[in-house]
Amino acid sequence: MGLSAPASVNSSLGWKSSSLFVRSGATSISTALTGFSVPSKRKCPHRKVSVTCSSSSDPLLVKAARGDPVSRPPAWMMRQAGRYMAVYRKLAEKYPSFRERSETTDLIVEISLQPWEAFRPDGVIIFSDILTPLPAFGVPFDIEDVRGPVIQSPIVSEEGLKTLHPIDLDKLQFVGESLKILRREVGGHAAVLGFVGAPWTIATYIVEGGSTSTYTKIKSMCHTSPHVLRALLSHLTQAISDYIVFQVEAGAHCIQIFDSWGGQLPPAMWDSWSKPYIQEIVTSVRKRCPKTPLVLYINGNGGILERMKGTGVDVIGLDWTVDIADGRKRLGSEISVQGNVDPAYLFSPLPSLTEEIQRVVRSAGPRGHILNLGHGVLVRTPEEAVKHFFEVARSLNYDTFLETQTPRELVV
Repeated sequence: MGLSAPASVNSSLGWKSSSLFVRSGATSISTALTGFSVPSKRKCPHRKVSVTCSSSSDPLLVKAARGDPVSRPPAWMMRQAGRYMAVYRKLAEKYPSFRERSETTDLIVEISLQPWEAFRPDGVIIFSDILTPLPAFGVPFDIEDVRGPVIQSPIVSEEGLKTLHPIDLDKLQFVGESLKILRREVGGHAAVLGFVGAPWTIATYIVEGGSTSTYTKIKSMCHTSPHVLRALLSHLTQAISDYIVFQVEAGAHCIQIFDSWGGQLPPAMWDSWSKPYIQEIVTSVRKRCPKTPLVLYINGNGGILERMKGTGVDVIGLDWTVDIADGRKRLGSEISVQGNVDPAYLFSPLPSLTEEIQRVVRSAGPRGHILNLGHGVLVRTPEEAVKHFFEVARSLNYDTFLETQTPRELVV
């Protein structure tokens, strides 16, 4: 999910990871700005689907993402499947390899459905990792118990770029098959969510060789080898775009883009090294899947909310350090927001959690809000609190709940 120390959007392994998101027309960025590009004989998605316009049969989450009227805020949680659930821990004992759990169709489906069966969220996100597609375009990786993800051959030179190739979606069929099954399992009762990592965030792993707390190698590369870094980012943009379309064609109603480590950049650097590639992705995906909502989440995004809006996504995910009413004012009413209960509230007494959920919903207003945490579910979070979170969300009704608000409090 790419939060401060996530492993996947659905799990908590104790090492940093983030989501993956790529696009197919971004070679133009590297060519135009650097004159250097990665050769691309890309394999395009081999199936086409027609994406329909919004209808009354769309899941609640999709309607809210598009800004359509809804009766209550839809709710899901980043990392809503994972080690806080006893059923997940039991399965992980039987299948100790994270790669096996996240790259085997039956296990992906079982784990993805664990929170659905327990809590009935309005969104069911595929159990995967932002690094999952890397081997499909030439970047193998391992996961070590202590170090987490390890890339043995970081890409820091033109020679390293030669190892990249167009994304081979045949190597990701376990993702596609899992999404198809999830779509059938939840029917129209919830949205099926796919996810990816933004090019900058994925590039941090590829350049640094794994997780980092300083980002010194990739930040230095912006100045020492900018043409190499731009070529890498453009290749990622192209691959991730195709991967997004692949997920949509397999059944994902909505895609979340995690630029988890984008928040580690000064705003001006984010404008140069992350935003253009996300914009390219959005443009590419819009052409092929024009009605699929796209969500952008960046941890530590308070300083760049307006810049995030400029990427063209449908929904901005707010972390818990941003006041959601202030975020609404800064972003305007034409874009939806997601969030942003502090995950630590799930360790509080349930009445306190209820009050915070209600405060967030009031502050967000009755249109274009997806209730979520401002970060992923923390390890050792009580399952009772997660259940309560979703029960409170389902109990809300805008017509009655917001009647108690003063006009000054209501944000539309």
